[in-house]
Amino acid sequence: MEVYERMIKRLVYRVSDIRPYINWLYFYHTWSMNGKPKEEKEKLRVEAETMLDEFETRYKTYAVFGIFDANSDEDDILIGDVRLPLLRQQRAKDNCSPHLCLSDFLRPLSSCIKDKVGAFATTVDTGMEFDYKHDDFRQMMAKVLAERLAEGTAEKMHEDVRRTYWGYAPDEHFTPEELHREMYQGIRPAIGYPSLPDTSVNFILNELIGMSRIGIHLTETGMMQPHASVSGLMFAHPRAKYFDLGKIGEDQLRDYALRRRIPVEMMRKFLASSLVCNR
Repeated sequence: MEVYERMIKRLVYRVSDIRPYINWLYFYHTWSMNGKPKEEKEKLRVEAETMLDEFETRYKTYAVFGIFDANSDEDDILIGDVRLPLLRQQRAKDNCSPHLCLSDFLRPLSSCIKDKVGAFATTVDTGMEFDYKHDDFRQMMAKVLAERLAEGTAEKMHEDVRRTYWGYAPDEHFTPEELHREMYQGIRPAIGYPSLPDTSVNFILNELIGMSRIGIHLTETGMMQPHASVSGLMFAHPRAKYFDLGKIGEDQLRDYALRRRIPVEMMRKFLASSLVCNR
């Protein structure tokens, strides 16, 4: 992987850098505050902001990313000598829209024109998750805020990538609210989300960017520790969009396992929630 080494960037952010990028709607959702009185939300928000003030002098957040020459090869992405197999939508559609795969957003290998793809991971200092064990409510608040900060770090990092490091949108200027509405060019699909449900893909991303650079360690199933961590891919194609992979059948499971070079039964465990019928 030495050929990619000079392309890897590690970023460190202060909590104050990330606070504007926190999506408070998800914060309230985690606390089951939807439909609750405004006063209750405001009280919870004040307590959260107070804890963020505490975080400012104690913790930081981190990002690591790489931007690589890449092409698609059917449902795979080729990044140098690394092959990243992906899954394609299989569910029936009422209209004529295509069944999407993330590889669709890159130029095919047959074009003989190099395209680019990004890979990233973000996380927080582990103390956010473990330093408040003496108080159940504050521990819960710290964990929720840690997750929001990891997501906010991904938002900030992606903005920095688009405007500076990749630089395909140098004149972009969006408010945090507009960023949350995904008004920018390109997408940032995360591992474990609808278009990338297989957490074992983290092992491939780890090969590319070295998640340990920011203190992330992977479990045997590809889950990240600290829990408040986000990883995924970045695409710049102006027509790239998020989509839900939906359920996949036995035929695609076997094809995907073959392309990943992982035994079918092991892959079945990684994709259990995405299978039409899991044994």
